[in-house]
Formats: sequence, C-alpha cells, structure tokens
Amino acid sequence: MALDRRTFLGTSAATGAAVALAGATSTPAAAAGPAAGGASAAGPRTYAFTVMGTTDLHGNVFNWDYFTDKEFDDKAHNDVGLAKISTLVNQVRAEKGRRNTLLIDAGDTIQGTQLSYYYAKVDPITARRGPVHPMAQAMNAIGYDAAALGNHEFNYGIPVLRKFEEQCDFPLLGANALDAKTLRPAFPPYSMHRLRTPCGRDVKVAVLGLTNPGIAIWDKANVQGKMTFPGLEEQAAKYVPRLRSLGADVVIVSAHSGSSGTSSYGDQLPHIENAAGLVAEQVPGIDAILVGHAHTEIPEYRVRNKATGKDVVLSEPLKWGQRLTLFDFELTWAKGCWSVSKVSARVLNSNTAVEDPKIVGLLSDEHRKVVAYVNQVIGTSTQAMSSADGPVKDVAIIDLINHVQAETVKGALAGTEWAALPVLSQASCFSRTAAIPAGQVTIRDAAGLYPFENTLEARLLTGAQVKDYLEYSARYYVRTAPGEVVDPAKLTNAEGIPDYNYDAVYGLTYDIDVSEPVGSRISGLSFQGKPVDPAAQFVLAVNNYRASGGGNFPHVPQSKQLWANSDEIRNTIIQWVKAKGTVDPAQFASVDWRLTRAGAPVF
Repeated sequence: MALDRRTFLGTSAATGAAVALAGATSTPAAAAGPAAGGASAAGPRTYAFTVMGTTDLHGNVFNWDYFTDKEFDDKAHNDVGLAKISTLVNQVRAEKGRRNTLLIDAGDTIQGTQLSYYYAKVDPITARRGPVHPMAQAMNAIGYDAAALGNHEFNYGIPVLRKFEEQCDFPLLGANALDAKTLRPAFPPYSMHRLRTPCGRDVKVAVLGLTNPGIAIWDKANVQGKMTFPGLEEQAAKYVPRLRSLGADVVIVSAHSGSSGTSSYGDQLPHIENAAGLVAEQVPGIDAILVGHAHTEIPEYRVRNKATGKDVVLSEPLKWGQRLTLFDFELTWAKGCWSVSKVSARVLNSNTAVEDPKIVGLLSDEHRKVVAYVNQVIGTSTQAMSSADGPVKDVAIIDLINHVQAETVKGALAGTEWAALPVLSQASCFSRTAAIPAGQVTIRDAAGLYPFENTLEARLLTGAQVKDYLEYSARYYVRTAPGEVVDPAKLTNAEGIPDYNYDAVYGLTYDIDVSEPVGSRISGLSFQGKPVDPAAQFVLAVNNYRASGGGNFPHVPQSKQLWANSDEIRNTIIQWVKAKGTVDPAQFASVDWRLTRAGAPVF
C-alpha cells in the first residue's frame, strides 16, 4: 500500500504543531483526595500517584487463542488480553483514585492475532466507511493516556498505522520516528499530563515515546524513503532536557526497546535494538522507563544514571496483556516545586482477574466474526501432522511450509535467468503446538503454522554459504557427547536461542552432529544424492525477517535478491491449500536431515 506523499507530509506538519501544543497544555484532573498523600500540618507536603503500563499486546483483546479456537492457556496458566487488563486497571483506579493514575503502553499493538489481522487485511480499517480497529476501541474504552509505537505497528503499512492513530483517543508517541525528508517528528514525541494535588501546584508528568530503530530494516518496504529511525539514546538526550524546561516534574519514558543493551541482528541494525537500559544509564533526568519489545517479565530493574548517580526504575510487563506494570511515585513539595522522593515498580498478573464485561460486550461482534473467519474449511488432509517434534526431527508439517515456499519461488522465477537453479527453502518450528488434522483443514489450521506476518523472498547463495548458514543454525542444539543420555527437552535452545531462530533447510540432505562443537556439526551435505559443490549456486526461499538480518544468520542479508512478494507466507499457505484441495504428505514430506552423534542417529 503506497503512502500519498502529500498526506504524509501534511500529517507530519500537523504533528509538529501537536507537539508544541502538548508542551503547553495538559490533561486536567480534579483535586486528589486523601489517598493521594495529602499534606499534613506537621510534616512535609507529599503526593503519590501510580502509572500503569502494558506492552506488546499484539492484538490480544480476549483470553482466546484463535489458532486453537479455545481459551488461551500455557504451562504457567497465564491469561492474555485487554479485557483482563481492564479489570486490573479498574481495581488500581478504585484503590488509588482515578485522578491519581495514568495508563500507558510501550508498543506492538496492532499485529499478532487473527483478530488484528482481520481488521488490517480482511475487513480493513482503511476501507471507506471501514470499521474501528478493535484495539483502538478497547484501549479507548479502558482510557489509555499514551502509547509508544512498536516496530510491528508498521507491518501493515503506514496507511493502516495512520488510520489506527486517527481512531485512538490517545497519542501514539515516537520521538525517534522522523519524516525521512524533513527529519521532523512523524508522530508526537511526547505527551504532558497534569495531576492535581491537595497541596502545592499540579504535578506535570511527561511521557516520552521511543520506538525501535530496527523498523528501518524489518519494515524497509513500508518505510524506506518515508521515515527514518535514529537511536533511542540520542533522541532521549534531545527531548528529556526539553521536557524538564517545559516544567515536567516527572519524566517517564515508554520505550519499545529491551533493557539488555544488545541487538539480535548483528551489524544489520544502524542502532542498538535493546537500548532502554542504556537510555537510563546515559540520559539524566528520567525517573522511570516502561520497557517493551523483548517479551520478558521484569517487575523492577534499577539502573544507576552515570551523570546524576540516581536510580532509574525500569519495568517490563509480560507480553499480550499477561501482566500490568505499576510504577508507584512519591513526590515531596519543597521550595516551590515538586521533587520525586521515591519510585518503585511491580507487576500484576492478569490471570487473577476476570474479563471486564464492558470490553467483552463492546467487541463480542468483532470476536465472533473472526472466529467464523478462521474456522472456514479450505481443504482436507490425508493424515494428521504435528509440529511437536519439529525442533529435533524433520517432520512433515515443517516440510509443508518449505514445500509451499519452494514451489512459490520456482513459479515466480519461471522464465527468468534464474529458472534453472535449484530452489531450497528455510523454515522454523514457530509453534510446537501447530497441527493439521486428518480430514477437514480450516484457515486457522493453516495459519497456525505461520503465526508471523512474514513475507517471502528469493535470495542467491553458493553451496559454501548454505553450509555456513546450516552451521550457524545448528548452534541451537546443546552439545551432547556420544553415550550421554539425551533429554529432548534439554537438547534445544542452547544459549537461549528461540525456536524461530533455528532453521531447517528443505531440498538438501544433511546430518547435524550434536556431539561436535558449534561450527563443525554439518556433515553429509548433499543435493540430489551428490555432495554439495561449494561453488554451486542455489536459490533460497527465505522469509523477509531472515533476509533483513533477523537472527543474524550469515550471508542472506548481503545476498542478491532475485524476487520478493508482498503477501504474507501464511496467506500463501492458505491459498495453496485452497488450490490443491487435498494436503497429502506423500507428495512433499521426507526425512532429509537428522541429529547424530559420531555418525549414529540420536532418534
């Protein structure tokens, strides 16, 4: 979807005016009651308030898994969704006083479930007289005060994001999301909020929004030439002093960036991906940071600022609405100003709450539409397939993904100078619970194989590069000596590597010797029964995440792109099943790779 330049620049200019306005005006709140920490006759005048935070909601409104068509559950019995978060928010507001609270989010809101996909692609919010996005409806009803942009906000293109922004009653903040031509903010960098107190003047709370610089790589097709994304630290250093000069008593950063100070994409990223901790350490004047992006749970993490020696409190609530962060602030009035005397953070678990009937009633029709959509029958399967063993065995269900990708690329390259080259394909076990049943196959069955909005590319690699790629992928296995007892549950995810960063490559045969050190595990690498020639050329069908540097796999990001598709791989699989009518593993599945130790199969 192309972005009309006039519309974009007009929006950007208007945003600039909104930024100036944000510094001069604020959200009013009525006088706080005794619960806010009013003045006492003998002691100092104090005020207490709470900032609640969510992050990485990823389209979750209800405690529902659209891929399994049943209530969400996991091993820890977590619950998900804004309907449960709403109940927790109501409880906190009742305890603290509605006017002594703020509610913010740290991004990744409109992508991740079939609910969010449906209103971006099937019944898009951008259509004339289109619907209001369910996430906008829910967050408006709950009463969010501000939200930072996440990288996944850009997955469906800027027009969808702009429409979502228009539908929200709160600002979407991004101090480091700039118009590529003017280098002016493309979104409001910050928002200012006024909390009335029983004593002294109002407390002014600034929320600075920062997003992930990886957007420039991961969503290059959507943002190149339109937006640019400088580093979090440099933009925080620019805006925090400005916020203080505008009278902010408290500065909170909502950052769609993890706290580790690392990047999982090597040198592909122009700036550090997980920079929230560095922002806290290097930029003075910040009181707290709501952390997002990393999908980890950090109730409270303190970072000492190098310039001031003061602690900055960080907190990251678990993804999908599983947790709600509470930052509790205590302020003291002295010498004509408010100063922060104490900050602490904790998280509430949404599995302790029931779904708010208000949110359930508001979006029940949208939920029913999506449930009906994902349960449409698109074909049949001759046998059941499961991904349960996918991390340790070559299973048919992963072969299905690879077969569809390879067949799609072959068709796309037909008639080109690359048509005669052999096509390989990479795929990961994205979900260990994905399954295709025997008999009828629905959209949710097919979509469950590929829960991400990745698109497909064709890249040119040599045999030597393919071997390097496989060696890198094989880091995923814990080194296990011959004769040592093998526990499949402990064999994978070495060094914390997630399942989606282990690739099986389709079209070759090879062994992975888990008793060997990393870098020396691939043996017997063959194509059509013959050893792979290091100089031979291959086409790799690869997802855009991997092609853009996701997982830091070697060679692919720098390789020649032969073709690219704008449709999600998930949709390609769905359309393939519809076209074939019948899914028969005998047509595409074979055991082409295996785990070994000293030449003996592990399984």
